[in-house]
Amino acid sequence: MSDPSPRVAIVTGAGSGIGRAIALRLSRSGTTVALLGRTAGTLEAVAAECPGPARCLTVDVADRAGVEAAFDRVRDELGAPGALVANAGIGGPDVQDGVDRWDAVVRTNLDGAYFCARGFERVMEAEADWRHVVVISSCVARFGVPGIAAYSAAKAGQLGLVRSLAAELAPKRVRVNAICPGWVDTGMAEDRMRDIARGQDRPYEEVRAELLATVPLARISSPDEIAGLVAFLVSPDAAPFTGQAFDPNDGAWMG
Repeated sequence: MSDPSPRVAIVTGAGSGIGRAIALRLSRSGTTVALLGRTAGTLEAVAAECPGPARCLTVDVADRAGVEAAFDRVRDELGAPGALVANAGIGGPDVQDGVDRWDAVVRTNLDGAYFCARGFERVMEAEADWRHVVVISSCVARFGVPGIAAYSAAKAGQLGLVRSLAAELAPKRVRVNAICPGWVDTGMAEDRMRDIARGQDRPYEEVRAELLATVPLARISSPDEIAGLVAFLVSPDAAPFTGQAFDPNDGAWMG
């Protein structure tokens, strides 16, 4: 694998977990990173860890006008971006505290990815040989899981979005790919495991061990491993790939 080539990259959901790891990996490789998320404090903490230039912009990806304004600021303040990592998302059950969450989950995960991709297309670097969009989907785009229909549907929708955009944007020299992680050691994964444990009235540690035991490699991925795959996909080594979904899931789904 070679280092990523984009001079400027936008990473959404950059304040924690996978997004944080991606931002740090790109920054270490010499890319100027625009860190987008909803909470200024967490973004600023990540920016302080970045060895290279980093700019924090607070935005909710479910707000299309806000996304467009943030992407305009990236272009104006850092230069036109050569890569977008659409990582921002929310998980959790379909119904929480008696409230159906379909609209919020689909709006953030699926609509948000679309808004960001279109925003990137509008402001992306003109002179680069190739530009890159990487969408962080999920292994639940591949199979059904009870109780998270909204999240599964939104993540599956992201794969259709990636394939369509890859075909549409190839003439503009834009490669579009998706990553479908399994369990990754993040706060979101812990929250989901704790939801399951509460629903079954069982200890969290017991449920976590049982869930990981169902994975062929019996392990949980690290955010850095996902970041490494992103670094590959925005590098020259990934030249043959567009419209693809990559599955770093420790064997949870084998296609």
